[in-house]
Amino acid sequence: MTVEHAATQKHKIIDKFLIKLTQEEPQMYYATTSEVARSIHTMIKEHTNRLSVEEQTLVRHMTIEEIQGLLGFHLK
Repeated sequence: MTVEHAATQKHKIIDKFLIKLTQEEPQMYYATTSEVARSIHTMIKEHTNRLSVEEQTLVRHMTIEEIQGLLGFHLK
């Protein structure tokens, strides 16, 4: 897997968790990026077993700071 492909996949995983987070906790839409990143990081740790093996490998060592960066980056 190329670095670019891995980054795209990570972004898709984060987006999936972001949608789930804002559905479960609508007030998070107004939270800071760091708060959202912390919540997504927690969700990833709690729900890793629901991801494919490839996805688990991608997010296993993901930091809150990396999630924050991905939240601020928009794919074209």
